[in-house]
Amino acid sequence: MTERIVLAYSGGLDTSVAIGWIQEATGAEVVAMAVDVGQGGEDLETIRQRALDCGAVEAYVADARDEFAEEYCMPGLKANTLYMDSYPNVSALSRPLITKHLVRAARQFGASTVAHGCTGKGNDQVRFEVSLTSLAPDLKCIAPVRDLALTREAAIEYAERNELPIVTTKSNPFSIDQNVWGRAVETGFLEDIWNGPTKDVYDYSDDPAFPPPADEVTIEFAQGVPVRIDGREVTPLQAIEELNQRAGAQGIGRIDIVEDRLVGIKSREVYEAPGAMTLITAHRELENITLEREQARFKKLVDQRWTELVYDGQWFSPLKKNLDTFVDASQEYVSGEIRMVLHGGRATVEGRRSDSTLYDFGLATYDEGQTFDQSAARGFIDIFGLSSKQAAARDVKFGRNEL
Repeated sequence: MTERIVLAYSGGLDTSVAIGWIQEATGAEVVAMAVDVGQGGEDLETIRQRALDCGAVEAYVADARDEFAEEYCMPGLKANTLYMDSYPNVSALSRPLITKHLVRAARQFGASTVAHGCTGKGNDQVRFEVSLTSLAPDLKCIAPVRDLALTREAAIEYAERNELPIVTTKSNPFSIDQNVWGRAVETGFLEDIWNGPTKDVYDYSDDPAFPPPADEVTIEFAQGVPVRIDGREVTPLQAIEELNQRAGAQGIGRIDIVEDRLVGIKSREVYEAPGAMTLITAHRELENITLEREQARFKKLVDQRWTELVYDGQWFSPLKKNLDTFVDASQEYVSGEIRMVLHGGRATVEGRRSDSTLYDFGLATYDEGQTFDQSAARGFIDIFGLSSKQAAARDVKFGRNEL
C-alpha cells in the first residue's frame, strides 16, 4: 500500500504547491485537510476541490467554527489573552485545534506522517509540531517550505510550470492568516517598520477616521462567557461574529506592533480583531467589579503566563492545563452586563451591573448614607505604615535618610 501523508491545507499558494512537492520528494500520496475556523473568504468546497486539482488523493474538510469559538476563543477571553499587552493570540489559538483535526485525519486515512506549510522563521511551526508531539507522538512531521527553504518566488514558478489552479502574483506581498477571532497580516512593505499600514492591509475593519454613528451595545456574560447581546441570546461564535461586524464598522481592533517571536526574531505584525478586542475590554471591566482585589492582582500574572504559553505553542502543556483550572475557578462570579459605546476606533465602557458585584454603593459614596467607618482609617494607616516607619527610623539612626 502506498504511504499517505496528511497535509494541513489552507488553499493558498504554499500548501497548494506543497502537495506536488511532497509527492515528488517522498513518493507518498497526499491527503489535504482543511479546517474552517471562521476564516471566511473562499467556500470550503472550492478549497477542497482545489486540493484535489493540485494532486491530492483525498480532501478532508472540517467545520470547526463553533468548536474553535467555544473551546479555544472562550478560554482565551477568560484569560484576557493579550500577548505583549496587544495581540489576542489570533493564530496561536487556532493551531492546537487544527493539529487535533490533523491527527484525526491521519488516523482516518491511515497515515503515519503529517505535514504543514510553515516556514522556519515563524511561530506556527512550533505550535503545530509541539501540539502534534503532545497528541500523537507516534506521527512523523514534515515541513517542505521550511526544510527545503522554498521561497515565494520558487512557489510561484512551480505553480505556473505545473498549471496549478491557484492565482499567483508577486503584486500581493502579504502573508495573511485569519479566523473568526481575528486577522494577521505580515511581510511585504510592512517589514520596513517605518512604513505605515496602507488601506489595503485591512479587511475586518473600516477606517476609524470616518466612522458611522456611535453604536451602543450591551454584552451579558455568564461566568466569563458572553451569552446575550442587547438582550438576544447568542452562542460564543455568534457573539464574536456580531461584534466583528459592529466593532469592525467602527474601526475597532486594529493593532500594529513589533512582536517578539518565539524563535527570537522581532517581527512587525498588523492585526485586526474587532470582536475579540471588544469582548476582552468588556470582560476585563466585568472582572473589575466581580473579582476580589488580591484575586484580581494574581490573575493578571496568570493571564500573562497563560497567554505566553499559548503563544509559544504550549496549549497541551501541564502548566497551561493547571492555569486553566485557576482561570475557570476565577470566573465563578464573572456574570453581569457591560454597556459599551463603539465609535471611531474605540470600545468605551459606559455602564456595568452584576448581581455578584463587589462594588458597594454605600461603601463607595461620599454622600450622606455612606456606610464606611472612617474612624477606622487612622489605626489602619498606623499599622499599614509601621514597617516603613521602622525602616525610616533606622536610616535616620545611621545617617542615611534622604532629607
